[in-house]
Amino acid sequence: MTSIRSYDGGGPAQAHYPTNGYHPGQVHLPHRGPEPYRHFTSPLPVDYNNHYYTAASDVLGIGPPPGSQVSLAPTQSSIPSSTSGTYIQHPGPYGAAGGLDPSLQSSPSSLLRGTSSASTLQTSHSASSDPAPRPTLTRSGTTASVDFSSRKKTKAVDLSAPPYTKAYVDDYRHRIKGDPDPEAHFAYAKYLIEAAKKIGANSPDQRSVRKYRDTLIAECLKVTRRLATQGDAYADAQFFLANCHGTGMLGLQVDHERAYHLYLQAAKQNHPAASYRVAVCNEIGAGTRREPPRAFAFYRKAASLGDTAAMYKLGMILLTGALGQQKNPREAIGWLRRAAEQADEENPHALHELGLLHEMRDNVVVAHDDAYAKDLFTRAAQLGYTQSQFKLGQCFEYGSVACPVDPRRSIAWYTKAAEKGDPEAELALSGWYLTGSEGVLKQSDSEAYLWARRAANKGLSKAEYAVGYYAEVGIGVKQDMELSKRWYMRAAAQGNKRAMNRLTELKRLGNKKSNQGRPTRAQTRDECIIT
Repeated sequence: MTSIRSYDGGGPAQAHYPTNGYHPGQVHLPHRGPEPYRHFTSPLPVDYNNHYYTAASDVLGIGPPPGSQVSLAPTQSSIPSSTSGTYIQHPGPYGAAGGLDPSLQSSPSSLLRGTSSASTLQTSHSASSDPAPRPTLTRSGTTASVDFSSRKKTKAVDLSAPPYTKAYVDDYRHRIKGDPDPEAHFAYAKYLIEAAKKIGANSPDQRSVRKYRDTLIAECLKVTRRLATQGDAYADAQFFLANCHGTGMLGLQVDHERAYHLYLQAAKQNHPAASYRVAVCNEIGAGTRREPPRAFAFYRKAASLGDTAAMYKLGMILLTGALGQQKNPREAIGWLRRAAEQADEENPHALHELGLLHEMRDNVVVAHDDAYAKDLFTRAAQLGYTQSQFKLGQCFEYGSVACPVDPRRSIAWYTKAAEKGDPEAELALSGWYLTGSEGVLKQSDSEAYLWARRAANKGLSKAEYAVGYYAEVGIGVKQDMELSKRWYMRAAAQGNKRAMNRLTELKRLGNKKSNQGRPTRAQTRDECIIT
């Protein structure tokens, strides 16, 4: 493979952005460029963690009406536990820490009648057929005095998955009217989206169902707009509405300017993700003009607010000197490490970039450490990052970066990346199928050709050359010199020198059939995969 990307600016390192967005409308984005709107395959999850739902009724399965006074019994379940496993002591109904009031506590001897000798107690007991009962240390109505075994067991209400019925929607709407909390109203708006997706799925009258669903979406937008534009605007609602305008979600017309304005309003309230979107919009000119300095300022703001994608992007800007900024490797590494600490499935990029840095020799930015680089690549690959999966496939194929030569693991990582459409991994799998691996992968010319063709169809010049080679030799496809030349020309048009040389050689040979033989495993790397 070609040498690891350099960090002297303008190279591939600038082209990797968190994939937490989409290409907006007609805006032409750079290759693998930043995307100002996160992709919404489904609406945001509904959050019901507020005090109106924690006191939900066991019978009705719904929370109490807003404004009602809910009286919670002092049961053990109402006492929150700390992370250490001990109970947090709150004042109870009988004094501190939920115990008896000190004024009501008595010594054991004061609870006995008469003398404290055993003989006196025995005589007193036999002298009366209806003795006075011993006073208990518990009082009626408390947890200790309740016989839970006599209570009828009821099924707990799963408040994280509320029912999606018209009756529940109407009840929810009634309960939310008097609630002053904007978070509760936003949760209601998101519930309406889920309800619109699920209500009436099995109804025979789908026309009426569609009409009702449109009504729910319209109500959702009405609530969200009110929250986003009211005097004390709710930042989460502004961010969500901006996404709707940016993606055309919920039937809204795509409007990048409106989306940018809403992102900016939310960013003014220190919304981390909105600040990141403002930076991306200013960088690529989506909904506003391109302003690299302003983009950099908002990347820094978003990163300071804890946005993982912004931390990674800020680190790469400072590392490569992008957006007209002066390089600052020391600060860049700090931001990349912070982003790596917060890495998740949407933001694994910093792990991969740090791995590349630690893999490089003679690197003045960080210490060379193959073992640590392997660990970083593995963590990113396990989060589903295709570039790291492909990288590990290479490492286990050639025994690099502290990895042993292991065909099984190499093929496994290549397969994970190829299944996600990574052309480099698809071509690598083609190479493995071309030769096979004893006990691991059965040799298959047809699979070798098909995987290479998939990668070539995506414009990978190395794959285009490989398909031309397969057609020339007759691997996985009938030998066809004209087809071979077409693929060689496609690869040569992208500057592939091997394809250029082969076209020159074929021109010299005229229409003679190729006498090239099948490559060995050692030759596969040179002939089909690495330029």
